[in-house]
Amino acid sequence: MKLGFLTACLPGRPLKDIASWAAQHGFEALEVAAWPALGDRPFTASHIAAESFTESDAEEIRALFDSHSLTLSSLAFYDNNLHPDPAERQAVNDHVVACIHAAAMLGVPTVGTFVGRHPGQTVAENLREAERIFPRLVDHAGEKGVKLVIENCVMEGWHPDGYPGNLAYSPELWEWMFDLGLYLNYDPSHLMWMGIDPVKALRPYVDRVAHAQAKDIQLFPEKRDRFGWPGIADKSPDPWDVGWWRYRVPGRGDVDWNGVIDTLYEGGFDGVLSVEHEDPVWGGAEARVETGLEIAYTTLRPLVVK
Repeated sequence: MKLGFLTACLPGRPLKDIASWAAQHGFEALEVAAWPALGDRPFTASHIAAESFTESDAEEIRALFDSHSLTLSSLAFYDNNLHPDPAERQAVNDHVVACIHAAAMLGVPTVGTFVGRHPGQTVAENLREAERIFPRLVDHAGEKGVKLVIENCVMEGWHPDGYPGNLAYSPELWEWMFDLGLYLNYDPSHLMWMGIDPVKALRPYVDRVAHAQAKDIQLFPEKRDRFGWPGIADKSPDPWDVGWWRYRVPGRGDVDWNGVIDTLYEGGFDGVLSVEHEDPVWGGAEARVETGLEIAYTTLRPLVVK
């Protein structure tokens, strides 16, 4: 297992500078953000232009990673593949294809995305629509030697009432995804606020985890007693403010990292554990983000054999 991080936490920094910093601070891998450059959305970045990627770009990036002895673990484009607007949905699907092509040129094993959801339809209706859309993407990825991995992020901000906006939030839905040929980018933090034990949920499915993310979560049960599971009823303008939890870097929340990593090892996982830094305490200025990554490294390094 290798320890890395997702580059989206440093959206304004060039990939070459991120790679240099990562290597200097002991990280062994990077999960590279590959969103299209379409405005300033939180927790996204465009460190690889997948939509215009060339073999020359691939050679340059391979040389960069080789020079720092880093692994490029995955291309990250987490967006709504079931977007309610047909044109936007097509654009998301097409960009997944572009990421698959870029990953194949780079020799990267996985591309990460979301199932997503049409919030105006039932879960059952969305699942049937996904069963129409994803086989083409899965087959295309397979032809290129790439696995599509779905993060189990709830994406409650995509639903007007804070209900799941990405239909990959439970082991029941993981089994449905696996039947479509999709793999899991496992993140324990989202399971915690859903009331699911992240270690028990992981244990039966380690063989379908092609990539893993390390994000922590700090729970405030006394606030949940006021708001209930969906969080604040009159939603805040900040979609990340749900009232009773917040994401943290590993070591500053409630995830049992010893249990998670031990379960990954026991199940034979030998991929990359990638820190996803969305911690508001250690966010903002790049220097603070770096400190957050160093906290995560200090927490995880003793648990991940180098």
